[in-house]
Amino acid sequence: QVQLVESGGGLVPAGGSLRLSCAASGSIVGVVPMAWYRQAPGKQRELVASISSVGNTVYADSVKGRFDISRDGAKNTVILRMNSLKPEDTAVYYCNVRTALIMAWGQGTQVTVSS
Repeated sequence: QVQLVESGGGLVPAGGSLRLSCAASGSIVGVVPMAWYRQAPGKQRELVASISSVGNTVYADSVKGRFDISRDGAKNTVILRMNSLKPEDTAVYYCNVRTALIMAWGQGTQVTVSS
C-alpha cells in the first residue's frame, strides 16, 4: 500500500501565496510520477500539475506561470508552490500517485482564496 501525507493549505487573500507538500511512503520502488489535483464544490476533480519520474512537469492552463511543482530533496516528496492566487483557485487539493501498479490519493487539503 501507498500512503500520501499532505500538508499546507489554508486561507489566503487574493494575490497571496501558499505551499503544499505531499510525501509518499509505503510500497514504492524508485521515483514515481506524482501530481496535484483539485476539486471545487460542484465541479469535477481536475489536474493542477504533475511531475514525472524524470522531472518533466505539466500544468493546467489556468495555473501556468503561477504554480510550480517540484520534488523536495526526498525523491517521493513533492511541493506545489502557488503564487498570485485567485478566488477561483479555491478548492480541496489532492496529491496523487499513479503508476501501472499504484493508484493512490491523499486525504485532501483545503485551499481558500478570499477576494
